[in-house]
Amino acid sequence: MPLDPDLLALLSCPIDKGPLLYVESDTALYNPRLRRRYRIVNDVPVLLPDQALPVDDAEHARLMRGSSLR
Repeated sequence: MPLDPDLLALLSCPIDKGPLLYVESDTALYNPRLRRRYRIVNDVPVLLPDQALPVDDAEHARLMRGSSLR
C-alpha cells in the first residue's frame, strides 16, 4: 500500500534532514545523498539511523529507477 502523500511530505532523513524518495516496489524510503534505505514495516517508516541499510552502486541505480520523487 502506498504511503499517504501528506505523510511523505513531512518525512525527512533523520541523519541529514533532507528529503527522502519513496520506493514503492521495495516498500522503502531512500536517501540518495547518503545512500541509505529505510524500511517501511506495517505502513510505518522506520526512520532510525541505526536501522538504515547502506546501499551499493548497483542498488543505488536500481532504487533511483524505481523511486517516485516527492
